[in-house]
Formats: sequence, C-alpha cells, structure tokens
Amino acid sequence: MKKIVLFQLVVLSIILLAGCGQSGGVSKEQAEKIGISWKLVSNFVEPAGTFEAKFTIRNGSDFTMDGSNWALFFNMSPRPIQTNKTPQPATVEHINGDWYKMVPSKDFKLNSGDSIVINYRGTDAVIKETDAPLGLYFVFYDKEGKEKDIVQVADYSIEPFTTKEQILRGKNDRRQIPTAETRYKDNLAFTKIGAEQLLKIIPSPVKINAGSGTFALSSKSHIFYQEGLENEARFMAAKLKTLSGTDFTIKNGLPANGTADSSAIVLRTDKITVNGIAKEAYHLGIDQKGITISGSDAAGVFYGIQSLLQLVPTANYQKAGNTINLGYVQVEDAPRFHFRSLHLDVARNFQTKESVKRILDLLASYKVNHLLFYITEDEGWRVEIDGLPELTEIGSQRSHTAGMNVSALHPSYGSGPVANDEGKYGSSHYTKADFIEILKYANERHIKVIPELNFPGHALAAIKSMEARYDRLMKEGKEKEANEYRLIDPEDKSVYISAQGYKNNVVSVARESTYHFYEKVVDEIAKLYKQAGLTMDTFHTGGDEVAEGVWTKSPMAAKLMKENPNIKDAKNLQSYFFGKLLPRLEKRNLKVHGWEEVALTKTPEGIYLPNPEFAKRPVVPYIWNNIFDVDLGNRLANAGYQVVFCNVTNFYFDMSYNNDPKEPGLYWGGFVDTRDNWAFAPFNMFRTTEENALGKPLKEEFVGKQLLKPEARKNVLGIEAQLWSETIKGRDMMEYSVLPKLLGFSESAWSPERKWENVADAAARGKMIMEGWNIFANSIAQKHLPRLKYVNGGYNYRLPMPGAVVENGMLKANVELPGLDIRYTTDGSEPTTTSPAYAAPVKVSGTVKLKSFDLAGRSSRTSVVTAN
Repeated sequence: MKKIVLFQLVVLSIILLAGCGQSGGVSKEQAEKIGISWKLVSNFVEPAGTFEAKFTIRNGSDFTMDGSNWALFFNMSPRPIQTNKTPQPATVEHINGDWYKMVPSKDFKLNSGDSIVINYRGTDAVIKETDAPLGLYFVFYDKEGKEKDIVQVADYSIEPFTTKEQILRGKNDRRQIPTAETRYKDNLAFTKIGAEQLLKIIPSPVKINAGSGTFALSSKSHIFYQEGLENEARFMAAKLKTLSGTDFTIKNGLPANGTADSSAIVLRTDKITVNGIAKEAYHLGIDQKGITISGSDAAGVFYGIQSLLQLVPTANYQKAGNTINLGYVQVEDAPRFHFRSLHLDVARNFQTKESVKRILDLLASYKVNHLLFYITEDEGWRVEIDGLPELTEIGSQRSHTAGMNVSALHPSYGSGPVANDEGKYGSSHYTKADFIEILKYANERHIKVIPELNFPGHALAAIKSMEARYDRLMKEGKEKEANEYRLIDPEDKSVYISAQGYKNNVVSVARESTYHFYEKVVDEIAKLYKQAGLTMDTFHTGGDEVAEGVWTKSPMAAKLMKENPNIKDAKNLQSYFFGKLLPRLEKRNLKVHGWEEVALTKTPEGIYLPNPEFAKRPVVPYIWNNIFDVDLGNRLANAGYQVVFCNVTNFYFDMSYNNDPKEPGLYWGGFVDTRDNWAFAPFNMFRTTEENALGKPLKEEFVGKQLLKPEARKNVLGIEAQLWSETIKGRDMMEYSVLPKLLGFSESAWSPERKWENVADAAARGKMIMEGWNIFANSIAQKHLPRLKYVNGGYNYRLPMPGAVVENGMLKANVELPGLDIRYTTDGSEPTTTSPAYAAPVKVSGTVKLKSFDLAGRSSRTSVVTAN
C-alpha cells in the first residue's frame, strides 16, 4: 500500500518541476533572477556575545514581492535570533534545529529592479564562511496564504570576512587575526630536517633498528602464510601488486625452515610480547633472507604488513615498479591502547558506502581498530531496518515541509527543499546489503564497527519516522500496531531547546514502546552482523545533550514519577531511561558504550556527578568534555568506570584547523590541528590542554581539580577521534578534515608513552614537545602525505598555507610542515609547480602570492603578502 507521505512527496516534486506559471505565481525562470547576498557585519556588538548580519535582496525578476506572497528559508549554524531593536523590512525567525526563515513585514514591497537590506542579530559569534546561511530557497504563496511554488535561490553570494570585527568573536577573543605575517611568526619554531631523521613508520613503533643493506622485493618472492592468515596474505598480495604492477603468489604453509629465504615473505603467529603487550603485537624483519612478519595474532600480522607498506619507497607509490627495494630493518611493536577509534557521523550529512570504505582503509593504514558508526541523528536515519520501512522512507529523506509538526524531516545543513537533490548530502541511506558490505570490509582490516542509536535525545529522525508509521496504521484502523513503536507522549507540552536548536527531538522515557523500538533496532542490526559472519558484542547508546526542560510538562512522565517517587525530578529521567535500557542490552550480551552522560547524574542545580550505579556494569562512557568540566574524564576513571577519552581540544576532527574564516569547520571547542592530535598525554591531560576556544590559557582552571589516580590508569580503555558532519559536505571535505589529523591521532593512540608526558616543568616539557613535533611534522610533509596522493586514487588531504613577510624588500617564507616546497609569483597569477621555488630570502615588489606544495604536486590555498 502506498504511504500517504510518499504521495505528499510526489505532489511536492510535481510542484517543483512544474515551476510556477500559474495565475498569480512567479515562474522558476523569473524567481531565479532574485539575487541574495549575505554579510556578517560584526561580532563586536553589545551585549557581548552578539553578532549582527544582513541580507541584501535584489529583485531582478518581473515579480513584485510583497508582505504576504513569499518567505525565504535557509539553514544556518544554529544560533538564537534576537528581536530587532530597529524595525526591519523582514524578520529572521528560528524554526527548528538549523532551519530558519525570513518573513516579510506587512508593508514589505520590492518591485522589479529594486533591492532592499534586512539586518538581524543573533547570539554567539559567527567567524566562518561555513557558518553562513546555506541551502536558500523561496516559498511563494497564493492570496489565501497557501504554498504555491518553491524555487531554490540561484544567485547567492557570501561577502568575505576581512575585518577584525568579522574574524574575532568579540572583545574577549585573544586570538590574532590570521595573516601571512602571523603564520610566518608561528612557523619560525620549525626547521627542516634530513631524510635520515624522518619517522619511517607512523605511528612510531616501540623499537626500530635499521640495518645496512637492501632487499629487492619482486614477484619471485612468494608469500607464505600460516593457517588462519589467508586474509592477511591476500591483503598483502593485493597491495604489493598495486605498488609493483605484478602478481605475488601466496602459499598456505610455512617454508621448510619456518623463516624467510631470499625468495619468500613469511606471515606467521607466535608468542610475542612487546612492551608487556601480547595483543596486536608484531615483529617485522627485513634482511638478506627476505621478509618475516610474526604477530601475536592475526591483527598483529596485519599491522606488521601496514608497517611494511610504509617502508616502501614513495617512488613505488608514484609509479609501480617491478622491484621494490626495502632497506634492512628490525621492528618490534605493539599498541599503547587496544581501543583506538574514529567516530564517523554519516547522519547529518551522508557519505556513500564507497567513501566510508576509503576511510576504513585510512584507519587500517594507521592502525586504528574501531569505527563508531553514527548512523542515526535528528537529521537522518541511515540504515535500513526490517519491519520499520519508515525509518528510511521518512527518516533518511530531507525536504521542505509545511512546518516542524509534520511527519517528515525538514532541510538541514544546506540540503535544500528537494530530497536527493544532486550535489546535496541530506538524503540517502545504506541498504542492508550496503551495511553488511561495510561490516565485512572493516573486519577484513581488523576494524570493529560499533553502531550507535542515540537516545533519548538526538532522536528526531526516529520520532518523525515512527509518527508517520503511527499515522499510517491509525488510518488503517490498527491502533495496537500503531502504538507498538511510538516514541512520543502526544500530550507533552514541555518547552526546551537542544544544543543544536531542536525543540522536539527527545523521546518519551515513560512509554514501553520506546524501549520496544530500541530493542527492535538492536536486534535487526545484530542480524546484519550475523549475515556478515560476525557477532555484534558492543553497542553505543548515545545519551548526550538532553536539554533542560525536557519531560517537565509530559503527562506520561508525570505519571511515571508519581509511581516512582525516588526519581524526584525530571532531570533524573535520563538516568532512569538508561537504567531501564541497560539490562535489556546486557541480556543480549552487549557491552554498552555511551557518551559521558550515561555515567552521570544531575543535581537539582543541574550539575553533573559520577553515577555509582553503573560503575561495575559493562558501561563505557566516552568523555569529550575537557573544557567546560575539565576533570570529568579523570573523575569517572577514578570512580571505577572504564572510559574512552575523546577530548574536544585534541581529537575533534570537525573543529577547524585555525580561525581563518575560509578554513572550514566548527570552533565552539577551540581550534584543533594535527599537533593537537599528536600532543596528548592521556594520564596527564591538563598538561596538553592549553587554552579555551577564545585563546584563554586554561592553567588556572585546573587548580583543585582531580588528577588521574595511578591505580585508575587501567580504566582508560583508549582514545577516540570524532568527525561530526555539520560542515562536512561530501567525500572531499571529509578527507580534508581527517588528513593529516589522523596521523597525529594515531601516534597518541598507538605509540609508546612519550617522555615529555611525565615532565612536570612546563618550560622543559614545551621544549621536548616542540622537538618531537618538529620531527613528526617533517615526516608528515616529506614522507607520508605524498603517498596519500596515490593511494586509492588519491585522498584529499590538507596542506597548510605558507607564512610570509617582506622586510626591506626581501621576501621571507616558511611553512608549518617543513619539507613542503613553497612557490611564489609576483605578477598576480596563482603559483603552480613551475613557479619560482622559495629557498632563501629574495627581493620582490608588489603583491606576492605563495602556495605550499608536496612531492606529489598537491598544493595549499594561496597566501598573500604585499611588498611596500
């Protein structure tokens, strides 16, 4: 039977395709002649924490816009809108999430050929072009106020951010305005080092000793593998074929002497312990006899292969050669943490199956062994679930809706008014077959995929989908079935707004159908694991960012609290929800992971405290908050919880690299670059948490806070990097945000404790960090990034812009990843690989443009400096 909502979407599509040509409307061709520009005016507006912006509308159509026949809809990084102090021709209103609209005043009139300016103000600064309104579209109305035509804005521009008032976040922002000159000053601490000093393998192994001599690897070198390592042998053969252009024969069983000879590569397992670790450990040996990789298990062998691939000369990545010359070396290695993970959000903006597999390849290359797969959110449900088709029919599709109280998802993050619009990333999902394929692909690379269903908050896509299901079944007269998976209290009048601006994204914890729904989804996902030949033993329940005010005016919640007086306050209903959900997941033999809130309770004042109730249960909280509650991770580990550190100041890949307005990303938690990913002391976090988002040193914030107790170190299960996708549109942006940050993260996750982590003196520690980072930065630039240009058809990694100054007519330039080439022009053209190379101060005049280039020919954005 056709779904009612699908019929509505078809009708909407007909409207969109037909344009307007109807009486009283405006044609699509004319509507697209209405141009819009947006400008951030200032962040230095009183009261502090206010921004001012303006829209300019230019009516190039033959249609007269008045006070009732149009509205402009768009998405913008969610911020509360303030009431206009000065009357404006139109008003900007927040609808839900990051969805806004502009509504004309009653006396609004914009004739053909005229333009008009609409100013508005909001809370929280705007310093990035990625914060600007996106996905703009007009809805035109007839005389009765009914929606008539929907047309996307074709002529839209964002005015550049150039002034202090646009680039900084107000008077309290201590950061400097980014320029070529400030970059040059910052880069003076870095120096180029020779090839012999570069890290041969990232993450750094426990021990590596180079010998004198070279082994020539060719197709004559057969790959022998011990029983149980066929997957690893096939993986290795495929990689070596790419690098050599020839096929390698793989043979089950070991050579007669059990080791390599001059024509063999041997993969085997053995009783191996490195640094006291006997899991995922390996020995890699290359000498005149050949190559031997011995692992404590199959994963150890796999990581030995990954290290071997990094020892292959860059020339083989650039162009396959029949022979691969490998220097003699002995490597002993094992991970510092068993849990090394990337959180990947495909819910807010979708990533294709192929793009996810590319990320899995990256994770495997840098020995990251978990993927927290964020497949549900307010803005999208991304996996097909048997028996609940609405989850993808409704929950994976975003398009214009008549408002927030309908059973459909509205546009988010610039996805526009049409579902599945080309070049947009708001709609789509993985079929069951897609998901199974991802699971298998990850498993072959020794990566465990952990699915996440975030409840009770962040649940709008599920709520809307189950309301559509409810509506359908009620119309069919099936009331019992309609309520089986319903997620809301329909009489709930609670008023709240989430961190992302949502007013209706929390499920009812007072109805059994909510838990029944959760169990249904868990069971269906478990079946997909089984079909992939795997067992799902870990599930992530989310549990973060439930807003104040939730459930306070819900009759069902009030009844629940009356029946359970120990709950006392609606603030405690989140803990109640998790406590009721947990045994259902334990019954399924699942380890239960969640965001930090799952291990916390709230005081009546709203202060979070560790909840002792779940400390001895299979509950693992992931801690991101190390700036608003600086010692939370330490306190939870000290309280007996196994924890995963996801510190926003070090591991949030979606945080922008810096405060350049053209550098994409978020910044509410500060700016996070590759050095931040690398410079992390898990057992002494305060020493590597340097400043807040405004550049204020945090040292004083740590006074009187809990340090990690020595006996609690064992409770640190591992670390995870996060890639939330609010600003991530498509594969290229995803890879740009991940690379080269992933390399720094992998060093913190895998490599042995660095000496500087335990140095108390700040000056001495800082010197050691700088020396270590200089080697790591050189290694990234000279050795590791250029290879990524050729792997899997090439990754879209980021290269930093050069720093530059002109002093007395002499150009001086540098770069934060030493070893990159700097090329420049003085004739106004963009630098290319054939432009003059900067090697030493050179006399220049006029405007100088510079770019950094790596050995593969990839370049940074352009840096500009003017010679007086």
